[in-house]
Amino acid sequence: MTATAAHPLSKFGKMPTQKPLRPGMGAILHPKGTTFRVWAPHATAVSVVGAFNDWKPAAHPLKHEDNGYWAADVPGVKAGAQYRYHIASPFGEFTRIDPYAREVTNSVGNAVVHDPHFEWDEEYYRTPPWNEWVIYELHVGTFNDMEPNEDRPATFADVVRRFDHLKRLGVNCLQVMPVAEFAGDRSWGYNPAHVFAVESSYGGPKGFKEFVKAAHKNGFAVILDVVYNHFGPSDLDLWRFDGWGEHDGGGIYFYQDWRRETPWGATRPDYGRPEVRQFIRDNALMWVEEYHIDGLRMDMTLYIRSVRADGEPNLPDGWSLLQWINGEIRERHPNTLTIAEDLQKSDWLTKPPGDGGAGFGGQWDDQFVHPIREAVITAADEHRDMGKVAHAIAHKYNGDAFQRVIYSESHDEVANGRARVVHEIAPDGPDDYFAQKRSTLAAAMVFTAPGIPMLFQGQEFLEGGWFRDTVPVDWDKRVEFQGIVRLYRDLIRLRLNRDGTSRGLCGQHVHVSHVNDAQNVIAFRRWENGGPNDDVVVVANFHRDPRADYRLGFPDAGDWRLLFNSDWKGYSRHFGDFPSGDVTATADAYDGLPASATIAIGPYSVLVYGRK
Repeated sequence: MTATAAHPLSKFGKMPTQKPLRPGMGAILHPKGTTFRVWAPHATAVSVVGAFNDWKPAAHPLKHEDNGYWAADVPGVKAGAQYRYHIASPFGEFTRIDPYAREVTNSVGNAVVHDPHFEWDEEYYRTPPWNEWVIYELHVGTFNDMEPNEDRPATFADVVRRFDHLKRLGVNCLQVMPVAEFAGDRSWGYNPAHVFAVESSYGGPKGFKEFVKAAHKNGFAVILDVVYNHFGPSDLDLWRFDGWGEHDGGGIYFYQDWRRETPWGATRPDYGRPEVRQFIRDNALMWVEEYHIDGLRMDMTLYIRSVRADGEPNLPDGWSLLQWINGEIRERHPNTLTIAEDLQKSDWLTKPPGDGGAGFGGQWDDQFVHPIREAVITAADEHRDMGKVAHAIAHKYNGDAFQRVIYSESHDEVANGRARVVHEIAPDGPDDYFAQKRSTLAAAMVFTAPGIPMLFQGQEFLEGGWFRDTVPVDWDKRVEFQGIVRLYRDLIRLRLNRDGTSRGLCGQHVHVSHVNDAQNVIAFRRWENGGPNDDVVVVANFHRDPRADYRLGFPDAGDWRLLFNSDWKGYSRHFGDFPSGDVTATADAYDGLPASATIAIGPYSVLVYGRK
């Protein structure tokens, strides 16, 4: 992917002129061999070495091109060949792994010439509208470890073996934690050593393509987590790639001054350097176009647009890079969802670039997760704040309910000093009344509030403790807590209107009509167009005591059927089967609504009513 004169990067300076060799970066495989191209502006000589030339630097030198690029065509080099770049510079001689390598033997091994051909049997997967996505976040290495006693992580193929469970659960989008090659074999993935290569211990690039293809065939979109706020910091061949660096900085790919500092090391990419911008842009487009990824979740964009988490937007080059990437993805692949993890409640992340925004389709919403977790983890009922819960339910970005991803558990929320909701409530284990009741109360809020709902691996069967990349998900719990799995399945079915009775849960509109802080009860309406099989009323009791003959406002008089009751004993032996049921609303105004009815709701429970 080379830039042209009309390319957005042209404003940063002259881009490489048209090459006589095949265009592109890295190892470009063709029928007669492979073209190699690398950017090393401070090098005095560059050659490609590998088993095909006995690793001899003199065998295949690269020719110097404009603006620090080097390239050569090497006949006979086939897919699977291992290689490195040998670089001579005023700072010494050394070898480096290709920054654009699509495949590596491991993070400190060699680059591998990758064959991009793959039988997709599809042009691009057609995802549902964003208001109908239900996301399941997973970590490849721990999601389905078939051999937990072995010193290696699970693979993409192991994840596919659990697709039947995920299909029955009803989710339709898998969000995969980072898979770019990282140091070692076990990691969360937020320490990318080679951002164009797929983690070898997970199955490499072919394994990932097979995973995405299988996901699409089973009805799942795929979102990939990517990390552009820092690289490494370990096993990082990008560090002083061609030998040059200033002020103890990392060289051509990194800022050399105070802007290099991040919470993860002094490895922030130089977003103002055209070649680095191109590198990151090319990486984002690679996942979408070569791997058919349906969405990208960008890790902690706050540190792309600012140096520190102090609210100062002092990295304008980072902001414009986000605009460029999001704008190009939206133009070329309009159904691809890009999600920001920014957590600063800023509408600007999801405003269009033309309006000055970053152009993301959605963002993780800390305005939802924190108050909801607080409301269910807090031990004493009298300390729950229904006002905060009401704000969490109704919050939107730019007036769009589906510009936010909402959740009660994510990889961040269940680690770094915090744990799963069930563990926070009852550290001794998930077979606890309060842990089950209040964790499912939080889940019901996720699936009934406006937004794109997300759950984290194992949440549906009360996985406890905290997330670690060395501890696999305990699938025995799926059987032990099969009733809770059914509760999640019923919530997802309701959220996606599978029975044609709850279209309002896919709609933009929400009105929180009832907030009773003294008794910990809240009620809200969801709707798309309104009327029968659309209007939905959700009632939640955040108190240990049930409520009988409890009066609430309803948007219309008439019959309202009970679509869901989280206190049903079929979900858990601990649940009470409190006698909730259908209601008939009369034309008696209440809660500012034209009708009202009395309902009965169990402790720590959620009821969902649909208009008949």
